[in-house]
Amino acid sequence: MNPLDLKTMPDFGLSWLDASGPHSDIVLSTRVRIARNLQGYPFSVRAKPADRAAILATVREVLERNARLEDAVLVEVDGLKPRRRQILLERHLVSRELVETDNDESSSAAALVSSMSEPMGLMINEEDHLRLQSLMSGFSPQDTWRIVDGLDEELGNELPYAFHHEFGHLTSCPTNCGTGLRASVLIHLPGLVLTKEINKVLEGIRQVGLTFRGLYGEGSEVIGNLFQVSNQTTLGKSEEDLIDHLHKIVGQVVEYERQARSVLLRDAPNVIEDKVWRAYGLLRYARSLAFDEMMNLLSGVRLGLSLKLLQGPSVYVLNRIMIFAQHAHLEEASEGSLSPGELDIQRANYVRTALGTVKPPSAESSD
Repeated sequence: MNPLDLKTMPDFGLSWLDASGPHSDIVLSTRVRIARNLQGYPFSVRAKPADRAAILATVREVLERNARLEDAVLVEVDGLKPRRRQILLERHLVSRELVETDNDESSSAAALVSSMSEPMGLMINEEDHLRLQSLMSGFSPQDTWRIVDGLDEELGNELPYAFHHEFGHLTSCPTNCGTGLRASVLIHLPGLVLTKEINKVLEGIRQVGLTFRGLYGEGSEVIGNLFQVSNQTTLGKSEEDLIDHLHKIVGQVVEYERQARSVLLRDAPNVIEDKVWRAYGLLRYARSLAFDEMMNLLSGVRLGLSLKLLQGPSVYVLNRIMIFAQHAHLEEASEGSLSPGELDIQRANYVRTALGTVKPPSAESSD
């Protein structure tokens, strides 16, 4: 396994940004994550430092024998600078729980493994002993699940998972027992928001066993019209059933969003065109941008690209801006701490530079 060096691997873990997956103009990414625990050890919330260290050593030994992880990058979170931890969170590679692990090296043994050749990885000593995961571009729950399932099978052949014949896989949180599976999509829904249909759709997904959160999952707010939609239950259904259900319901939401965008373009073309171009203009020329403001403007430009009101920039460029214009990434690029005001100035500088490297949109494309 290799150490993490963001200078030689600046795009580490960001293959999901490339907008190559199905419906990537609406669905930014699909994630599948499963929770596993090892027999003979207390769950992470009760584990002592020696337990956590033993778990890491046991798992690491198995990982080093796994051919699919020969090119993996191992990041031991203990002792990692807070900014580097935050970068991993901003890239959606780790959870907030892992980032907030006690920084005292004697208190935990948390780590992240991520493969360079396949979109898969795992967290060790988070809320559960193991969190296996895959994060892919666009709307691809089945493909994402197959990657995680394959890794789970390989590791399960060598690691003694905690399993109960009635309750399935045992987890720290009872709501994760059974399959231990959480599947989610990060979906952009400005059409439903602007047509005021969003509350009806969100209530509908709740009624069929799904839930929604913000950009960074549980406890985070919805910004930029980006919703993270995921399953609520894991017990009593198979992994395949849960994945198929998410695929069916989110597929319907994607269709509702496309219909809403068509309605907007039909009934209020001038209003939508003005909204899109104002958003692009502010992003292209602003000298100071707060993160929430930037995300809302990016939403307008994303909508314009999908409706072909703009020729550029690409969705990939917008995805990169969303990641690299965040707090920790800006400080890493500046090689120092930044005040809130300095962050807003640096963010605007980054966005202008990123948009300046692509062919400017042509007004003729909206005629």
